Amino acid sequence: MAPAITLAAEPTLSAANTGFMLICSALVMLMTPGLAFFYGGMVRVKSTLNMLMMSFISLGIVTILWVLYGFSVAFGTDSGSIVGWNSDWVGLSNIGLTELWDGYTIPVFVFLVFQLMFAIITPALISGALADRVKFSAWALFITLWATLVYFPVAHWVWGAGGWAYELGVIDFAGGTAVHINAGAAALGVILVIGKRVGFKKDPMRPHSLPLVMLGAGLLWFGWFGFNAGSWLGNDDGVGALMFVNTQVATAAAMLAWLAYEKIRHGAFTTLGAASGAVAGLVAITPSGGAVSPLGAIAVGAIAGVVCAMAVGLKYRFNYDDSLDVVGVHLVGGVIGSLLIGFFATGKGQSTVEGLFYGGGLTQFWKQCAGVFAVLAYSLIVSAILAFLLDKTIGMRVTEDEEVAGIDQAEHAETAYDFSGAGGGAARTTAVPAPVADTAAKKVDA
Repeated sequence: MAPAITLAAEPTLSAANTGFMLICSALVMLMTPGLAFFYGGMVRVKSTLNMLMMSFISLGIVTILWVLYGFSVAFGTDSGSIVGWNSDWVGLSNIGLTELWDGYTIPVFVFLVFQLMFAIITPALISGALADRVKFSAWALFITLWATLVYFPVAHWVWGAGGWAYELGVIDFAGGTAVHINAGAAALGVILVIGKRVGFKKDPMRPHSLPLVMLGAGLLWFGWFGFNAGSWLGNDDGVGALMFVNTQVATAAAMLAWLAYEKIRHGAFTTLGAASGAVAGLVAITPSGGAVSPLGAIAVGAIAGVVCAMAVGLKYRFNYDDSLDVVGVHLVGGVIGSLLIGFFATGKGQSTVEGLFYGGGLTQFWKQCAGVFAVLAYSLIVSAILAFLLDKTIGMRVTEDEEVAGIDQAEHAETAYDFSGAGGGAARTTAVPAPVADTAAKKVDA
């Protein structure tokens, strides 16, 4: 009797995975407002609203682009390993409610909305490098052009079936190249064109609200579990759980490493350092967390924490004004996390690929290099060209007077904080002596 032939069952819609991915999508969406708070607290008070708006506008612009053609370019049928296209997805038409994403148990609509949230936050990341000085209208147009010419094609390279990096075997679990290196390189390209803020390296430009920074960092950390664990598109084999654990572990290690570095280097443990270190760890584990063990995640996070802490000072040495350290954290952190896969991949996570420290040689490392430096170069060059063209046509920067007075008032006709009613009631006509305790406290403060 001939042996029975067992055919693999076709995937069927999983309510559990679908629900899980919708939650992850909402978590990733929350990261963009979290980023707005993170960046908003890091700027001077006169630029707070503009920083918030530079993130929020991405929620509007990129969503519409994604519906019209972005999803089709990023994930449609491959063309030359560079871009995709599917006319049935233009306007998200002709997609069935229960039509499954190929090879998975979630609907196409769930996959596309999850990926939409990645597309939204990536250009928002760039904004931190441009604080205080960019016209809001120019920024909105830049987002439109950059998403079209850079993000959508790069997403196809890395994650689209047929994309050259995908076919080469470059590992990027959740966006080390497509998101962080892409955004960091773009930030560098733009600031090299538009120049430095008025008073760079001369005037104090300290964060106006460290509590806002910490709130934003906390929201980013929380949302990042959806960003990372959700990128496996399901919860059936434990890889997503490994990524969840590694996200927490690497972030903790990076925060501690950054704090240790700045204590040794500058003599203090700062809240800004804690927040920045956490984000550096989140960035570095994003591409690598599905391939490394929790011990490997500690190594990835610790290395990223120290190297990114060192990298943020490069802007003063090389005289480029990366306002909120997008290059130092996202570009450098993304490069570190992507390249360390070539050393720390265990072969027991998302794939059987092994890194150098697990007997796999340097094969994967060279693949990672190809993906990292191709995305870096492409995004840097195209972003610089876009900024140059916009600057020479509509102008990228506000005037010097508007920058000095405050971009919030110039671009939004608002201020973040209104103290006009802080005194309460009518003005007093006679002086009231301060209580003794208050007077003593003022002397101590002084």
